[in-house]
Amino acid sequence: MRNKSLAAGGSRVPPRRHRAFGAACVASHALLLMQAACGASMPQPADTVLRNGFVYTVDTSDSVHQAVAVRAGRIVYVGPESGVQPYVGARTEVIDLTGRMLMPGLVDGHLHVMSGGTQRLMCSLDYKTLTIAQIQEKIQACLDGEPAKGPDQWLEVTSWDRQGTVSVDADPTRVALDALRTQRPILVHSTDHHSVLTNSRGLALAGITAETPDPAGGKIDRAPGGQPTGIFEDAGIGLISAAMPARTHEDDVRSAKAALDAIRRQGVTTFMDASSDERALKAFTAVQRSGELTARALFAMMMDPDAVAKGPEKAIAATRALAAPYDQAAVEPTPGIGARHVKIMLDGVLQAPAQTAAMLAPYNINVGTEGAPKWVPGTHSGDVYFPPDTLKSLVLAAVEAGFDPHVHAIGDRAVRQALDAYEHVRTRLPGKDIRPAIAHCETVDPADFGRFKALGVIPVMSFQWAQEAPYSVNAMKDQLGPERYARLEPEGSLHNAGARIAYGSDWPVDPFAEFLALKIGVTRRGDPTHPASFGPAYAGRLNDDPLLPRNVALRAITMSSAYQLRLEKVVGSIEVGKLADMIVLDQNFLQIPEEDLGKIQVLMTMVGGKIVHTADSWRPKG
Repeated sequence: MRNKSLAAGGSRVPPRRHRAFGAACVASHALLLMQAACGASMPQPADTVLRNGFVYTVDTSDSVHQAVAVRAGRIVYVGPESGVQPYVGARTEVIDLTGRMLMPGLVDGHLHVMSGGTQRLMCSLDYKTLTIAQIQEKIQACLDGEPAKGPDQWLEVTSWDRQGTVSVDADPTRVALDALRTQRPILVHSTDHHSVLTNSRGLALAGITAETPDPAGGKIDRAPGGQPTGIFEDAGIGLISAAMPARTHEDDVRSAKAALDAIRRQGVTTFMDASSDERALKAFTAVQRSGELTARALFAMMMDPDAVAKGPEKAIAATRALAAPYDQAAVEPTPGIGARHVKIMLDGVLQAPAQTAAMLAPYNINVGTEGAPKWVPGTHSGDVYFPPDTLKSLVLAAVEAGFDPHVHAIGDRAVRQALDAYEHVRTRLPGKDIRPAIAHCETVDPADFGRFKALGVIPVMSFQWAQEAPYSVNAMKDQLGPERYARLEPEGSLHNAGARIAYGSDWPVDPFAEFLALKIGVTRRGDPTHPASFGPAYAGRLNDDPLLPRNVALRAITMSSAYQLRLEKVVGSIEVGKLADMIVLDQNFLQIPEEDLGKIQVLMTMVGGKIVHTADSWRPKG
C-alpha cells in the first residue's frame, strides 16, 4: 500500500479525526473477517483510493462523502471511510486528502482550444487595458526580440483588449502599426476574436483596397474616404489570414499540446472546442496516438456562411463526411475525441465600436459631447449572419444528420431567432433527443426566459462576463441604456426560469481562470486582487440579476455541461460506475468566504483514473 498526503499547504486533520479514522479501519477490517467467514464475495483491490476528504459528488442530491476507490479508470466506491478499507490492497495507491475538497473534473462546454494553445506561444498584450502608445511599445519589444525574422514573416500578436483601448484612448488603425520600426506584416488579434488589426504591409500582402467588398458575415472597417483602416471584423478576418503562410500540422500539434497543458492545470477533464475544423481534429488525433491526450476532447465543426448559402443540407452533409472519420463514439477511461456538434455563428459582439450583436432595438449613440454626453437611440441594431428561414433549415438538417447544434447568439434578437429555430426543430421532430445549446446569451428579452426550459435549450454562459470591466462599463453601459444593461449576463434569471445552465469559459477570449469565473457567477463581482480580473475601479456588482447559488455554479461546470455534451452518464459527477475524472482543490468552494473563491487552486487533476497534473504546491508524502 502506497500512501500520499495532501497536508502541504492546508489545514491538518485534528487528532480526534485520526482516532476516528483508525477506529473505522478496525471496524472495516472486522467486517472483512465477517464477510469472509460467511462466504461473501470480497471487493477486488482498487488501483487508487482517495480517502479522508470532503468528496462533493454533484449527484442528484449533491451528497458529500469521505472516500473514493478507483479501478481500471472507473469509480468503484463512493462513501464513508468505514467502507473503503476493503478496496485497499498491497498495490493500491492511497491518497490521504487530509480533509481537502475532491470534486468531479471540470467540463468546459465552450472554449477555443487551438487558438488558446497558439496564443500561449505568441507575442501577447496580456488582456491589459492599454493606450495606443503602450500597445506600440509592447509590439516593438516583440519585434526587437526576433531580429532574425525577415521582412515577409508575419508577427502575430494576441490578447488585445480592443474595448479597453477605446475606453482609455481611441480605436487604433494601421497608422499606429506603420509607425513601428519594422517592414514585417503585423496582425493583432482582439481578445474576443471578433476583430483584428493589421498594418499597411499586411493590407498590401492581402490585396485589400478600398474596392474590396465586405465578405458575407464580416466587415472591413473603413475611413470616410473608403480606405481600409486596418480593422477587420468576424468573417472579414479571413481576408487577412488567407494571405498568411498556412500553419503546418506540426504547428497545430504544438498548439494542441500547449492548450492541454493549460487545460489540465485548470482542472478541466472534458472540453468542447467551439469553432473547430479538420486541422484541429488531425492535431488532436496525433496527440492522442502519441499518448499525450489528457482531457476528453469534443469538437463543434464551424459552419461557413458561404457554404450554407449554397444549401444547408449540402453543407451539413459535407461537415458530416469530414467529421465522421475522427469521431470516436465509445467513451473509455483513456481520453478520446468526439465530433458530434456543429457551431453556428449567428451574430457578433455587443461592445462598441464593433456592435455586431443583433439587438431587438437599436444601440444608443451619443449626440452630445464627451464632456456632456446625450445618449439617444440610433439606427444600428446589429446583424444576424443567417436569415431566419436559413437558420431553421440549417439547424433541422444538423439534427437530422446526428449533430447537436451550438449557436453563438449574444444580442437579444439573435437569441430569439435561435430559440425560434429550435422551436421549429421540436415541432418537426417531436420526441427526438437533442441537446440544443445557445452560447453566451448576454442579452435575452425577459419574454424569452421561459422558452429555454420549455424547449430544452441549454444556455452556455461565461460567468466571468458578469463583472464590471472596461468591456462592460465603458463599452456597453451607455450604448445599451439602463433597461438592457440591467439584464446583461442573465444566468441568474435563466436559472430561476428553470433553464439548465451550462458553463463555457470561451478561453482564450478571457484569461483561463475557471474558479475566478465561478466566483463571479455567485457574486457578479470581479476580484480586484486577481491577476485575471480588473482593478479597484471595477470592483462593484455588475447589475441586480439574481446570483447563482454555489452548488448551481459547480453543477454548471460539471453535470450540466456533461449533459450538453451527452456525457452525463459517464462524467460530471462522482458516482459508482462513472469514469474517474476528478480534481482536488486547495480550498473548499462551498465553505470559504466568497472573496476567496477566485483564488482556489487545483492541486491534482485525474482523468480516467490517471493523474495528469499535480500542482507545485502539493508535495504528497509516500
